[in-house]
Order: sequence, then C-alpha cells, then structure tokens
Amino acid sequence: MGMYLITGATGGIGAAVAGLLAERGHDLILAGRSPDRLAAVSRQISTGVHGATQLIVRERNGEPGAVRTTSPRGTARAVALDLTEPRRLEAALAEAGLPQRLDGVVHSAGMVDLGAVAEQDADHWIDQLMVNLVSAAELTRILLPALRAAEGHVVFVNSTSGLTAKAKWSAYAASKFGLRALADSLRAEEPALRVTTVYPGRTATEMQRKVHAQEGRPYEAAKFTDPATVARVLVNALETPKDAVVSDVTVRPR
Repeated sequence: MGMYLITGATGGIGAAVAGLLAERGHDLILAGRSPDRLAAVSRQISTGVHGATQLIVRERNGEPGAVRTTSPRGTARAVALDLTEPRRLEAALAEAGLPQRLDGVVHSAGMVDLGAVAEQDADHWIDQLMVNLVSAAELTRILLPALRAAEGHVVFVNSTSGLTAKAKWSAYAASKFGLRALADSLRAEEPALRVTTVYPGRTATEMQRKVHAQEGRPYEAAKFTDPATVARVLVNALETPKDAVVSDVTVRPR
C-alpha cells in the first residue's frame, strides 16, 4: 500500500479522497488548517466507517470459523498547515517529520472570494493566490525528493474556472489558471512522476455554499456533483496502471 499526503483534508473533495484511499488500505497524511477538524477526520478514518471490517467465515456445520479482514486499515496522521503562509510550510513539514518516500500528493485545499476587478483590492488577490497556487507550488517543491524516491503521483484539484474565467471570478480563476500552468510545467520537468489535473465543476461543498451566498442565490446541494463522485474520479486516476497517466479530467454536474 502507498503513502499519500492530502491538503484540504477536513472537508469536501479532500475528505472524500481521504476516505476512499483509507478504504483501500493506504496510509495518509492529512493536512489542513484546523488541528481539531484534522483530529476528527483522522479518528473517523482510523476507527469509523473507513476502518477495517471483519468477516466471520462459518464452517460447514454452521460453527464460527476463520476471521478474515475484508478491507485493510490505512493509518492517518494529521499535520496542521496554514496555506496562507507558504513561506512557513517548509519549517512546519520539517517539524512534522515526513517520510522519505511519498506515493502521492493531492492538492485539494482552496479558497474563493468573488468580486469584480474594480472592487477587489490587493489583499483579495494575494489571499487566493497564496492558498490556491503559491502554497501548492511550495509544497510540491518541498516534497519532490520523497515523490521522486517513489516515482509518485501529484494531483491538482483545479476547477472549471481554471479553463474559463467569468465575471467576478477574476482572482480565483487567475489562481486556477496558474495552477494549470504549474501542473503542465511539473509534468515536463519531472518525467518520472505522474501529474494529473482534475477540473471539477460546481460541487456540493461548503465552498459552493459560500459562493452562492456571495452570488445572492439559494443553495441546493442536490443540483451539484457530490464530492464523493469527484473523489472517485480522482482515485481512479491514481490507480491507473503505471504505463499511462490521466493528465487532465473534467467532472461536471449533469
């Protein structure tokens, strides 16, 4: 089984990816800003619905027989990281003592703050660029030795806003266009690694709830893609045989 680091692991697509990888027996490093929420997700993965289950195999006479584990239990540890401060990430990761081999990194953390170009000041731009782009680049740089050792896989959870920019989405879209460029450059520079960009459309997450509030529209989760669906697509990309790579995939609501 592998070792994967997931940012944005406390909710949405990141938490769903963590659950699927845990079910497959992979060991996880869960990164997020809130230590309390990280601890809760780690406990759920280790002992809750994503924990290993057992099957009692009965003998022909009906008596209980061998006990088999139907799914292995991957471990989960938490690392608190503040992606608004990318300059501090290297020290935080050094203190955490990460493994020398890493099979994959899933960059799932993100933030959004809508507004017209005429309304968004420098702080709005800086905050979104730091979390959505600069921290992803810095984490990737720091983790490259461990990824190279395992010939690992880097997944960037982008957005359809990284393909087309709309009114009032300029700062967020710019950060996601930049994330696309980061993935393309990394793929060209590190041929031993596999690099995937996933472009989800509107997904039923807390971020989507915030977007609807900013747009002044009611939020109906059923209209959007479930995070678990996006996670399944992402994990399928991770599990693609080594002779191929899913470089880009878009997942939109029906």
